[in-house]
Amino acid sequence: MGRRWIHLVLGGALLMPFFLLTSVVVPLVVDGANPLRDVGWQFVAFGGALPLAALAALLFPLLRPLEVAAVRSLCGVPAERLAEGPAVSWAARRRTALWFVAHLLAGGIVSGMTLSAPPAAVLLLLLPFADPLRATPGVPDIFHGVLGPLTGLALLALVVGTAWGAGVLLGRVAPVLLGPTPADRLAAAERRAAELASRNRLARELHDAVGHALSAVTLQAGAARRVLDTDPEFVRRALAAIEETTRDAVAELDTVLGLLREEDGSDPAAPAPTLDGLEALLDRTRAAGVPVEATVEGPCARLAPVVSREAYRIVQEGLSNSLRHAGPVPVRLHLGVREGELLIRVENPVAGTVAGAAGTVAGAAAGPAARPGGGRGLRGIAERARLLGGAATAAERDGVWRLTARLPLTGAGTGTGAETGQGRGQGNGDQGGGWNTAGGRRRG
Repeated sequence: MGRRWIHLVLGGALLMPFFLLTSVVVPLVVDGANPLRDVGWQFVAFGGALPLAALAALLFPLLRPLEVAAVRSLCGVPAERLAEGPAVSWAARRRTALWFVAHLLAGGIVSGMTLSAPPAAVLLLLLPFADPLRATPGVPDIFHGVLGPLTGLALLALVVGTAWGAGVLLGRVAPVLLGPTPADRLAAAERRAAELASRNRLARELHDAVGHALSAVTLQAGAARRVLDTDPEFVRRALAAIEETTRDAVAELDTVLGLLREEDGSDPAAPAPTLDGLEALLDRTRAAGVPVEATVEGPCARLAPVVSREAYRIVQEGLSNSLRHAGPVPVRLHLGVREGELLIRVENPVAGTVAGAAGTVAGAAAGPAARPGGGRGLRGIAERARLLGGAATAAERDGVWRLTARLPLTGAGTGTGAETGQGRGQGNGDQGGGWNTAGGRRRG
């Protein structure tokens, strides 16, 4: 009640500049008008001030966040029911103007009653008990008795009731007039989608860039530990490979951090890798003990930058997937340009079989331990392909895990839809179970 009364008095204070301006203009238009002394002309000036207030709300969009802040703190309206930011559209400005007029109208009435009613109520309450007050001009004799205090209490109750009713009414109207318009909701949804897209992009880049290096380093360090006492030369080569891999990982990480700089409007520190760096990627993978047989058909070096960049990341994640879930097994990589699209295929033997619901891997001891909560890499591949209007599939068949991605060379689109197949994977991580995602142009 107290805060809502303050909100109403604030409305009365905001009304005063418009009221004074109208009080100056009215005598210039109407001869003999005196709003400063004549009560009737005061009501005329009061009514004329409201259209001026509405005009100010229409012309100044920043008025809405000021009113929203006052309503949120003084009227107890939840912030999620109110709009954020200035009123940009004319629909939002009209609603803000209606609210501003309602606020100033209720505030002017309550403020006027607050200023005039309490002194009159005190006079009526003391009238039967103070003889000098009975001589007050304009007070009828009927109020000299018990009717005087009752009328005084009624005046105070009227002020309190009016303030309470106006506060409740404004509290209910505020979400309607100061709430988000359909355009505001659409803009908020677009901002949220852009934020999520940016976060997903950073997550994909970080997963693909750093995940590959960590998988290779883990494999190299494990192999070096096993032969530390028997083959020092191999250990030295493994440590050199780890050093080179981590150095490249730092450069990749700088590229990913450059994406954050792009979000701030500054230039990235390093360009994102493309298929021009494919040989270096294959060399790092082979240094981890994974024999990679690569076949490249067609002009892959002359692809569009966006296609080349996404293709590199898909190949990188495919090799990382093999490292994490199959270990040092032979990997076959095929890249080919045909029929207006880039075909990427990564194949490797399955390291073991899935036993039981927990997905325990049994079989070849060379495969690393299964990772819980995997699958993010495959989802990232699917998103990359879908953003370009392509498709990606991954599944195990006849003991071979096969990842296939098709990227169109011209145009880029978005698609939706996911289809999950059945199959046995190499663990409970990314290569666990059949997986199929297609977006944009659907392919078999």
